[in-house]
Amino acid sequence: MSQTKYIFVTGGVTSSLGKGIIAASLAKLLQARGYRTTIQKFDPYINVDPGTLNPYEHGECYVTDDGAETDLDLGHYERFLNVPTSQANNVTTGRVYLSVIEKERRGEFLGKTVQVVPHITNEIKERMQLLGKSGDYDIVITEIGGTVGDIESLPYIESVRQLVWELGENNGIVIHLTLVPYLAAAGELKTKPTQHSVKTLMESGIKADILVCRTEHEISQELRQKLALFCNVKKEAVIQSIDASTIYEVPNLMLEEGLDKVALKKLDLPEKNAPDLNNWNQFLFRLKNPKHEVNIGLVGKYVELQDSYKSILEAFIHAGAANETKVNVISIHSEHLDANSAESQLKDLDGILVAPGFGGRGIEGKIDTVRYAREHNIPFFGICLGMQMAVIEYSRNILGYADANSTEMNENTANPVINLMEEQKNIENKGGTMRLGAWKCSIAANTLAQKIYGKTEIMERHRHRYEFNGAYLNELEKAGLVASGVNPDTKLVEIVEIPTHPFFIGVQYHPEYKSTVANPHPLFVSFVAAAVQHKNK
Repeated sequence: MSQTKYIFVTGGVTSSLGKGIIAASLAKLLQARGYRTTIQKFDPYINVDPGTLNPYEHGECYVTDDGAETDLDLGHYERFLNVPTSQANNVTTGRVYLSVIEKERRGEFLGKTVQVVPHITNEIKERMQLLGKSGDYDIVITEIGGTVGDIESLPYIESVRQLVWELGENNGIVIHLTLVPYLAAAGELKTKPTQHSVKTLMESGIKADILVCRTEHEISQELRQKLALFCNVKKEAVIQSIDASTIYEVPNLMLEEGLDKVALKKLDLPEKNAPDLNNWNQFLFRLKNPKHEVNIGLVGKYVELQDSYKSILEAFIHAGAANETKVNVISIHSEHLDANSAESQLKDLDGILVAPGFGGRGIEGKIDTVRYAREHNIPFFGICLGMQMAVIEYSRNILGYADANSTEMNENTANPVINLMEEQKNIENKGGTMRLGAWKCSIAANTLAQKIYGKTEIMERHRHRYEFNGAYLNELEKAGLVASGVNPDTKLVEIVEIPTHPFFIGVQYHPEYKSTVANPHPLFVSFVAAAVQHKNK
């Protein structure tokens, strides 16, 4: 008998139904019952990782401690479970094929014709069981990206079919997430798309054990009976997933529906104790019953797509609950902002965050934003590129270097206060070559950063190629912009702040990646608190 049990989550009818949220919610319930649980995502696109994808195309790229550039669903997994993910938790078709082709070149398949079955499917199955074989987990949940019926998903579906069979009875189950649409003209919910989706899955040799139905309206007992009958599942395994006001309600909704009980029964595992969601529900209570409200401007250049800044938006939800404050995030496009329009766009904000990004588009708008926040004493928080913009703004307007810039935007600037990192200068490949993953930072005593973190040594996750140019450090510090956090090994400046400003901090790393429900990130918590204070003034 396999020691680790496996749950596979597939999707049908349409994409973006929330497989990641369902997987994370089920994992949360199993974890709350005392099971060591992890989640992994298999993505059917041919990119080796999402690091080179446009944020408009795929949403944000999430980064793990070990430097993997991954799908944004891994952010949900960490936020729900409060357990770090790694390189092994996200696999793409590109990575699978790359690995198989490298093995073929090394001669590992000598004499054999390399094919999708068995070579690609074997590689997928091996990676599906990697976390399970570590001995660290009782249950591994695997989310299969895309929709059943997609050409690119077929090797994954076939791998799931083989693996469930190989694992044997009660060791691997399939949850199929599907849509039950409401037709307003007919005034009723329709089960036909779900029936077709399950049929497509069965044509691939997979029988769904549990059906999770996304819906805008309650699914009646009669409709559940019909779905159970036509989709070949037990009635208690037809789970309703109704639209919720926040994704953080979903674990409770799944608990009410008994998703965790049905899954444990199918896996032949004891229910153990009732799920302990005490802390989770305290967070939800604070989230839903705020005592304050603030408007925070998110100034970025990918604001048209919410998913581009997914982790930042979620970090504000965690920090808002910690401060019993409703945070209204106002998206502002930096391309549509300049020195003349800054006043009208920024004057009513209680705090301003300048977001990460790449390339020269919308840069001047970010610099004008920093200036406005600095001169008007509005709480300011800059992340990655946002921190670099703060350095450029200070160099231009306080040091008087009118042409100060980053060599990313202007290679020939006479004052490159932000420069390409030394180890990046000879890199030709774009994918997976940035400064990635968790790096140390030493925080100076008696600084805002030290007050926020309450310690002098931290580890934070990075994703950048350009850095603060140390040649300008003394000048900037004398003029009042303090480097309060520095990497102890590379001496790279990680945090800058202005001690004379009520709240002005910029960080080279991405604190949003480490914010979870259980541990809201202290930078976001302090920033929201500063915004509340600013508003009350």
